[in-house]
Amino acid sequence: DDDDDDDEIMSSAVKSGGGGGGDETLLAMLKDLRSSMARRLKLQPWVIFTDAALEDMTILYPTTIDGLTHCQNVGEGKAKKFGKEFMELISRYIEENDIVPPDDFVLKSPPNRSYKQRIVNCIDHRHSFDDIAEALDIDMDELLDKIESIVYAGTRLDIDYYIEQEVDEDKVDEIYDYFKEEAESDSIADALKELGPDFTEEEVRLVRIKFLNEVGN
Repeated sequence: DDDDDDDEIMSSAVKSGGGGGGDETLLAMLKDLRSSMARRLKLQPWVIFTDAALEDMTILYPTTIDGLTHCQNVGEGKAKKFGKEFMELISRYIEENDIVPPDDFVLKSPPNRSYKQRIVNCIDHRHSFDDIAEALDIDMDELLDKIESIVYAGTRLDIDYYIEQEVDEDKVDEIYDYFKEEAESDSIADALKELGPDFTEEEVRLVRIKFLNEVGN
């Protein structure tokens, strides 16, 4: 069923582990590297790799682009853009500590990509999100979930045409600046608390997608 498909292949161990059981020493090193890279690139750390992605790295010990794409919220584009230093750190770490990376993860069958490709095509043709959701027989929340998954994984999606129709320009600027300057994570709840009652969850999610697309991909 398409509704159950993820946009990226993920190991069953990561899915069941929920980020638990990883290498805490390596996690601290990865977070330090992410912070250093964020300062250098003038990005928020979570834009580079989310905490969930780093936690998966401490379980899978990925040292290749393909290995990184088995981590949550990491697609080939993001792995290629930000992954080199992380793979080098992990390679050194497993060598210095005589760690044998797992090679017996049972991967899911490749997911049906029809949702992703249809969404990308529709957005490329500047279709209304309401029309896209109706065509896919899903609600707006589900559509935004899928778009977020696509963008987090590193695929660029220009949704400015829809934001311009749906969100006041001043609101766009304020939400964008929040994620660029203030946000310590990608949390929508934290954003809504900071921005106040004049902003809706959908508005914040739309601008977060725009921000991630422009800054992180």
